[in-house]
Amino acid sequence: MSAPLIVSIPHSLGRDEAMRRLKTGLSRATASLPVVSVDEELWNDNRMDFRVRALGQVAAGHVDVEDAFVRVEVTLPWLLQGFAEAAQAAIQKRGQLLLTKR
Repeated sequence: MSAPLIVSIPHSLGRDEAMRRLKTGLSRATASLPVVSVDEELWNDNRMDFRVRALGQVAAGHVDVEDAFVRVEVTLPWLLQGFAEAAQAAIQKRGQLLLTKR
């Protein structure tokens, strides 16, 4: 099994507002990526466990929402390991857009 991809995204929203945005934003974020679909999204307190499908492969991970940052950890199957750097950049960018104060 490969090492997990970890992204930490700082925010100044507080835990509750960050969670609210993530709960409504995950589906919207993946809707703009036709090769990615959400198979599972399960919230337990401030942690979301998820499973997504991309290019026929399944990746699983979790999101921990804290008061000042969100930590995303996902394990990519070996066929998607070549996309790890691009995936990390995309998660960082979309996360920052979602968690930016408006």
